[in-house]
Amino acid sequence: MTPQICILVGIPMDSGKRRQGCRMGPDALRIAGLAETLQELGHTVEDRGTVTPDPAALADTPPLYALAETVGWTQAITRAAQDAAIAGMPIFLGGDHALSLGTLAGLAAHAKQQNRPLFVLWLDAHADFHTPNTTQSGNLHGTPVAYAAGRDGFNDFPPFPATIPGERIAMIGLRSVDPEEKAALDGTGIHLTDMRALDERGLRTPLAAFLTRVEQANGLLHVSFDTDFLDPDIAPAVGTTVPGGATLREAHLAMEMLCDSGLVTSLDLVELNPFLDHAGKTAQLLVDLTASLMGRRIFDRPTRGPK
Repeated sequence: MTPQICILVGIPMDSGKRRQGCRMGPDALRIAGLAETLQELGHTVEDRGTVTPDPAALADTPPLYALAETVGWTQAITRAAQDAAIAGMPIFLGGDHALSLGTLAGLAAHAKQQNRPLFVLWLDAHADFHTPNTTQSGNLHGTPVAYAAGRDGFNDFPPFPATIPGERIAMIGLRSVDPEEKAALDGTGIHLTDMRALDERGLRTPLAAFLTRVEQANGLLHVSFDTDFLDPDIAPAVGTTVPGGATLREAHLAMEMLCDSGLVTSLDLVELNPFLDHAGKTAQLLVDLTASLMGRRIFDRPTRGPK
């Protein structure tokens, strides 16, 4: 892989849901050696420390949980993401998945300035396609893709800078999607691959097809990696565990294919809750998967683009 300038941005955000602990995620990833691993692979690493949220400028609106704080985070993260994208390849260390409200907004603004389309690969057990008006739990970590795709209901949030059409979004690993989300996803053009599809066809086919679309459009590709994409047997440190997730090899294959494509321009690592981990097992796995994305191999192989 071509050496990158990796910009680490810590986002200790814990307002997207009620179960706390994700605020410790950035430190856990640092302690697990993320920066050192990237440097060993030949990349330059700039750690920009941690983002802090803007002061709340509105009142909370029950039953939504921590709306005001989440809006403050979104505003601050949007600026940090756009700035980091100018300087290199941002790697956002979470923090719960509500942080992607800001990372997607900042990266969309950057892509607009570059006059290039932004594509999003959502590796997650959940679709995160609720809006503040449809979420039953009130947890805003289930809303980022809806925000980016231009769904209504985000009046309290900054206007999204450049709506991402469904054709530029792919979700892989789905296995927990609410009926309201299923109905809303219908007809959006978002590429949906649930675990049954992975069982039947494998991961390579849908991922390669999506990467081909990114390459043909000369797009920027943001990968949002939720820890619950993985099976909880190998990644216990997540508060939203859903059995039957991606195996160790499936996850590494995804990252290796992304590396081979040379298309990834930014990465989220989210929903790591070290309070639920076993001796740092999950944090270390996320570092190892990031290493696969950034060029670690057992054997050198010819680089093959998507087909």
